[in-house]
Amino acid sequence: QVQFVESGGGLVQPGGSLRLSCAASGISISLYAVEWYRQAPGKQREWVARISRGGNTNYADSVKGRFTSSRDSAKNTVYLQMNSLKPEDTAVYYCNVDTIIRSYWGQGTQVTVSS
Repeated sequence: QVQFVESGGGLVQPGGSLRLSCAASGISISLYAVEWYRQAPGKQREWVARISRGGNTNYADSVKGRFTSSRDSAKNTVYLQMNSLKPEDTAVYYCNVDTIIRSYWGQGTQVTVSS
């Protein structure tokens, strides 16, 4: 059974940092690009970042320079390091993997940036 589980969210003050994890099971995450999305209350889901199979990364302008995605094949996990967090980063964050068969989404992890 293929599954992706996000973790690492929480409550952090503005300017703080969090590292999100997207752990895969039933599939080798190293074979696929992984994308990060977020959805704030009352807003549409928004693309945040992408890491390719080879580790190349792309970021939304709103997070460029603050967020970094990386992968650890040994742990079958992709990470999203989030620094200099702002209140507008508050959202549920999801990882997404598209395979030939279907698109997979994790359950999401809540990130709240507030003082």
